[in-house]
Amino acid sequence: MKGLDLEHLQAYLGSTRPLTGSMFAGGRSNLTYAITDGEQRWVLRRPPLGHVLPTAHDMTREHRVLEALSKAGFPAPRPVLLCTDTEVIGAPFYLMEHVDGTIYRDVSQLEHLGPESMRALSLSLVDTLADLHALDPAAIGLADFGRPEGFNQRQVRRWKKQLDASRSREVAGIEELHARLAVHIPDGGPGTVVHGDFRLDNVLIGEQLQVNAVLDWEMSTLGDPLSDVALMFVYADLPLNPGADGTPTAPLRVPGHPSLAELGTRYAERSRRDVSDLHWYVGFAAFKLAVILEGVHYRYVQGQTVGAGFETIGAMVGPLVMRGHEALEGH
Repeated sequence: MKGLDLEHLQAYLGSTRPLTGSMFAGGRSNLTYAITDGEQRWVLRRPPLGHVLPTAHDMTREHRVLEALSKAGFPAPRPVLLCTDTEVIGAPFYLMEHVDGTIYRDVSQLEHLGPESMRALSLSLVDTLADLHALDPAAIGLADFGRPEGFNQRQVRRWKKQLDASRSREVAGIEELHARLAVHIPDGGPGTVVHGDFRLDNVLIGEQLQVNAVLDWEMSTLGDPLSDVALMFVYADLPLNPGADGTPTAPLRVPGHPSLAELGTRYAERSRRDVSDLHWYVGFAAFKLAVILEGVHYRYVQGQTVGAGFETIGAMVGPLVMRGHEALEGH
């Protein structure tokens, strides 16, 4: 299996039963696999193939934040094992428990829920994010997991560096968007644990539409919680897989999905934070996501991606850049 040597993994684990595995669909960065020996089930995470940028895809950080959050009672998968020896499968990796639930990756799934359930699911997502931001990093052993002071300023610089390291083409307006974002950067309030990529298809949803587990913690740190809120807004208005008629549809357009204003009100009530002016944050969230997808596109054109669907990623970058400019203009 590309990216995973099951025989070497079996030997490393000391398992007497052969392992089988499959790669989860939908991932665009770190690679995620379902692993079983016929009795137990785990999930394995490893970095992408090739072009791994400095400080990105750190398995040790992911393992640490999952351990802290799961012990604190937050819905995150419990880590089982961390391996930093690249000789085992060709890269560092960790195993975590398998959590049951549904990942909503396409609009047809959401439309099938019906308006009432769509609304309940969306609000559950907001509540989970607010609960994450309510955790005291020091109390759960993550006091040194990041530096909240100057977080937004460092983020603007960091994602510009990521863009410069992932160039395979010119992207209209992206340099101008970065320049605009760098002019008036919010100081932000007290830092919290931030997920860094919080969205609908990064959570496992249970039968009662509760969040069973939040996944994909590779960009988590301590920082400004409003960055998570803004990115959730951008994702809500970003098309998922095409619906039944073949037209790309955003979750926000599905009947029953709350408006962005309603989502903001729900978060504000649960978190007691002011979200009345998120224009800069939404502009930066669009820029950050554009850079992430440009990096995925870079790996795709270099032949370093695993799975299907990567050929459409590059086309999403331009509209995100436009969305960032619109946000800064007050839209």
